[in-house]
Amino acid sequence: QVHLVESGGGSVQAGGSLRLSCVASGRIYGINAMTWYRQAPGNERELVADIDSDGDTNYADSVRGRFTVSADYTKNTVYLEMNSLKPEDTAIYYCKADLAGELYDYWGQGTQVTVSS
Repeated sequence: QVHLVESGGGSVQAGGSLRLSCVASGRIYGINAMTWYRQAPGNERELVADIDSDGDTNYADSVRGRFTVSADYTKNTVYLEMNSLKPEDTAIYYCKADLAGELYDYWGQGTQVTVSS
């Protein structure tokens, strides 16, 4: 079994910054991609940013230019640097891993990010 553990969430005022981390552990032969999602109350889960094994990234329009996703696959870890945070960024943030040789993706438990104005 593979486990994803997230950290770095918390409360911050608008304009502040947070850095989220997600570490995958278990029998991991390789990582194809890791993705950050978020879900606010009453909303469906939204893709925030992803990064593949080559370092290619993709961002939601709402976070592009403010958030940066990076990965250290030697440590099975993905990061999400969030700058210029807005109240609209308030959500539970989830990490998802697409692992080599695995049929199913793995998800973290989520970490709460709250941005106040």
